[in-house]
Amino acid sequence: MGSISDPPLLSDFTQLLRSCPTVSSSSYSPSSPALNADVVTPRECELPVIDLSGLRSECEAERRSCAAAICRASTEWGFFQVVNHGISSELLGEMRREQGKLFETPFETKARSALLNNSYRWGNPAATSPAQFSWSEAFHVPLTKISDPSCYGPFISLGGVMMEFAAAMSRLARTLAGVLAENLRHRDCSAFDETCHESTCFLRLNRYPVCPLSPEMFGLVPHTDSDFLTILYQDQVGGLQLLKDSRWVAVKPNRDALIVNIGDLLQAWSNDVYKSVEHKVITNDQVERYSVAYFLCPSYDSLIGSCREPSVYRKFTFGEYRKQVREDVKRNGHKVGLPRFKLQMSA
Repeated sequence: MGSISDPPLLSDFTQLLRSCPTVSSSSYSPSSPALNADVVTPRECELPVIDLSGLRSECEAERRSCAAAICRASTEWGFFQVVNHGISSELLGEMRREQGKLFETPFETKARSALLNNSYRWGNPAATSPAQFSWSEAFHVPLTKISDPSCYGPFISLGGVMMEFAAAMSRLARTLAGVLAENLRHRDCSAFDETCHESTCFLRLNRYPVCPLSPEMFGLVPHTDSDFLTILYQDQVGGLQLLKDSRWVAVKPNRDALIVNIGDLLQAWSNDVYKSVEHKVITNDQVERYSVAYFLCPSYDSLIGSCREPSVYRKFTFGEYRKQVREDVKRNGHKVGLPRFKLQMSA
């Protein structure tokens, strides 16, 4: 297994601390009062669990009940879990094993060998303070590159598993997006199929190494997702937390479930009916954590408008949204997101 210096997170974090003389390593805590973060361990919660076999039922009432549960969770929580989702435990297990082999590779190989479209990243290069640092490493790969054999180097078996995994996650994401669109009586429930392209949908492979620092250290800083929706496959270590009723709650891992959360674009499109909720990952000082996330994103020139009027947000393209997020992160060290695109309420 990689050590705490692989990737060089400890040295990077120490250097960031030195650049902030008002913060000492002994007193540092990433808890942010501005986010109403609990200074004690947050309560553990069980997200709504939805059995997707109901969507395939021959009984119309069962199909309607399942769809209603998906939409209710998207409105009340912005997060939910799905079981009987159609992705086999064998495929999930293969994905986890292949991911482990990839991340166990020495840091120099991951950083310099152009693996997975040269998408390897660690920490947070844009961080301007310790509270913006992420104790993690990841590969963030567009679906168009997953079918390219040259991406995998010696990890030939990873390529086949990733292609099968991405295809299964894509089908599931589009099914869920269709349910959410139909619930709002949208005239074209296939809109997500037409606008979401392989060039902009991503798989992100995550590893959160053991962290010897504060137990409140961020594995991934608080954020919302800049997509329509995200599907997460995680191990049983735990560490995912979300903001619920202005308090952080810890998500209890469910071995049989995938986690689904609403992204910024779906909140804007639904006119705030569905909620893109802030979430984060907290590190573990005993064991590393793995996850894989699938991001359902439209083409960069896709116009994001509201499915109903009056609209809460002005229309914008996905490319414009991504550009604004990058500018905010570069300028402020963190994402601003949807508030940038909110229409002013008339007096």
